[in-house]
Amino acid sequence: MVSNAQVKPFPFARIFSEPLVEAVTVDEQALNARIAALEADCARLRAEHEAALAVARAEAFQQGLDHARGERETALLAAVDALQASVEAMEEGLGEVEVRLAGEAGELALAAADLLAARALEQDPTAAIDEAIGRALGQVQRGQSIRIRVHPDLVADLERLVTERQANERRRLSLIVFGDDKLSLGDASLQWDQGGLRLDADARRRAIRAELEGILAPA
Repeated sequence: MVSNAQVKPFPFARIFSEPLVEAVTVDEQALNARIAALEADCARLRAEHEAALAVARAEAFQQGLDHARGERETALLAAVDALQASVEAMEEGLGEVEVRLAGEAGELALAAADLLAARALEQDPTAAIDEAIGRALGQVQRGQSIRIRVHPDLVADLERLVTERQANERRRLSLIVFGDDKLSLGDASLQWDQGGLRLDADARRRAIRAELEGILAPA
């Protein structure tokens, strides 16, 4: 098959010329300066970011701290109010306890006085009467007689005490003992011309109760 296209031999000896490219001159000093400026900007931005972050954290911490302090103060005020209420209630309770204890102490003192008086009367029913005679002798004139009334069961014992007193006294004692069944055992009535003295256990008890009336427990 014959082709109509013409075939031309390639000219191997042809010389091609390269295009002229101008060399680019790089200013290393300016490039380094630019890099340094960019790094400085990055460092500045980083520092500003860290500073802003620190400020934000500080503000958030301060706000949280203020809130916590507010809640703490509120809680403390509530606790103080509750404590004050408890103290007031305790004081009221202590006041009632003090009144009750004072009353009980008064009753105990009265009971102790009764017990001691009863024991003293049981051990020596004439002791208080003998002491009363001694007080009466300090008030009467020399030679003045004292009339002593006691329960009939105590006449003999009291006469013996009177005899002992008369024997031990230099001055003459005029002590006359009478029996009186209206008197309780241990009570006595001493009379002389210018006065008298009476021993009454019930009266003494009433006097003691009157002294303790302010603190005795209500009946």
